Amino acid sequence: MFRKILVAMDGSEPANRAFETALGEAGVWKAEVHVVYVVESGLFSSLPMDNTLEIIYSVLQKEGEDVLEAARKKADAAGVSLVTHLRQGHAGSQIISLAEELGADLILLGSYGKSGVDRLLLGSVTDYVVQNSPITTTVVRS
Repeated sequence: MFRKILVAMDGSEPANRAFETALGEAGVWKAEVHVVYVVESGLFSSLPMDNTLEIIYSVLQKEGEDVLEAARKKADAAGVSLVTHLRQGHAGSQIISLAEELGADLILLGSYGKSGVDRLLLGSVTDYVVQNSPITTTVVRS
């Protein structure tokens, strides 16, 4: 039985499928759904902050807000209670940290993010969470 489900979203199709799965599970278990979007600020930590980086960060934060708003609309339409979270930092660490803070019973993730290049440069967030999560973690394949 799941009471709190955390879904990590990044705007990709696999993440959207994970969210759809969460809505279905929430209906079965009458669970609360939490959605998190993480702005990967670690990418910029070694660079001096200038106007260009501030603009890039703003664009990423706006994207996150848009993804969370779209999730909120889908959850409302499905009659599911939804709480959204916008975080910054290393995505895998932030997902695990939030799950622990919430007392989540389940983490749902897409099988990969927005691009294969992200996995080459950053390592796979999904792999990181699966390897390090202390709670049940499900990877939803597309």
